[in-house]
Amino acid sequence: MTTQVVRSVATDVVAGLLGAGFNGAIRLPGEAEYDVQRRSVIPTVDSRPMVIAEAYCRTDVQAAVRTAREYGLPIAVQATGHGTRVPADGGILLKTTPMTSVLIDPERRIAKVAPGARWGAVIDAAGQFGLAPLSGSSRDVGVTGYTLGGGVGWLARKYGFAADSVIRAEVVTADGRFVTAGAEHHPDLFWAIRGGTGNFGIVTSLEFRLYPVRHVHAGIVYYGIDRAADILRRYREWTTTIPNELSTAVVLTKIDGRRAVAIKVMYAGEAEVAEHLLKPLFEVAGPRLAGELRTIEYGEAAMGGTPAKHLDFLDVLRDDVIDAVTRFPDDDAPTVEIRHWGGAMAHPGPGAGPVGHRGATYSLIIDREMPDLPNSGRTFVNFLADPGRAETAYAPEDLRRLGEVKRAYDPTNFFHLNANIRP
Repeated sequence: MTTQVVRSVATDVVAGLLGAGFNGAIRLPGEAEYDVQRRSVIPTVDSRPMVIAEAYCRTDVQAAVRTAREYGLPIAVQATGHGTRVPADGGILLKTTPMTSVLIDPERRIAKVAPGARWGAVIDAAGQFGLAPLSGSSRDVGVTGYTLGGGVGWLARKYGFAADSVIRAEVVTADGRFVTAGAEHHPDLFWAIRGGTGNFGIVTSLEFRLYPVRHVHAGIVYYGIDRAADILRRYREWTTTIPNELSTAVVLTKIDGRRAVAIKVMYAGEAEVAEHLLKPLFEVAGPRLAGELRTIEYGEAAMGGTPAKHLDFLDVLRDDVIDAVTRFPDDDAPTVEIRHWGGAMAHPGPGAGPVGHRGATYSLIIDREMPDLPNSGRTFVNFLADPGRAETAYAPEDLRRLGEVKRAYDPTNFFHLNANIRP
């Protein structure tokens, strides 16, 4: 289409949004705010939507869905931009960023959040009552996208994936309807969204459990890179002995310009118990270079993360894997993070959603593509760099069932600008 035709269609779409009852801000190409609002956190995603629509409420979301359908336009949803991996070129980019409400019910230990809420707001609100959500490594990440993709946090070994704690969701479906999904209403949709991401509708409200965790013993400690192989071999043995309250990762990284081994720790319990549990791991690590473990409020823990350019799941931390990740030359070494999974993640309650590869013992993340490194092909939606590989994030039976739910709620694949599951 010519520029003039595009502008004419965009004008019609704006009129359609307003006619459908959209009350939020609308941005068009050429406006100063357009370039600000279209940005993703991921720099390789350079989305060029025809229209950006900022939703302030659920009826705005419904209006955007109905307008996109009326004009035959693709629609993408973006809150914080952390999960935006498919550009909304020529379509409607629906921003839920303004919808940020967070409500805490301390007696029921339940949070109810709008789709633009970030984890920091939930952590702070819940922390006033000595409660904690199953948040991830960053306070700035959006709650909804993280949770719908599974959500693996530092309390996951004790309490499971964030998706496993969801008890209810309000959803706008592909035909613009508003439904409430839970164990008793739309149970198939409720199952699918708890790990199946935004393939089935736009979540406008999410309710999930909170947990009685006020303090944790946590931090990151650093050791010499020359001990990396010894640490990882001990880690392999040691992780078979520890309780679910203890979550850890070993990271081959840099500190003050030199390579080092970082050990990340979070223990939901007393400091003395944590130090006792960690002693067998630390005793092979040699002198500590930096860092400390402290008893702090859950919301103060800053665990950090590693960009997942390479992701794999390991059932066993084999010697050949240890050798491969510890033999990079110092001047060209990527960051490598091996994280212990298991615990409650591997043993959810009945009716749990389709979060993939629950039985993995470790995740292996490297901040560089590693085509020569053997890979099982298993992925995880939250870490998925290539949305075209979404099917590899699920067990075969779950993928089959997800396709059935997709056919029931979105048979034309209207919601496809995501880690897509085809109907």
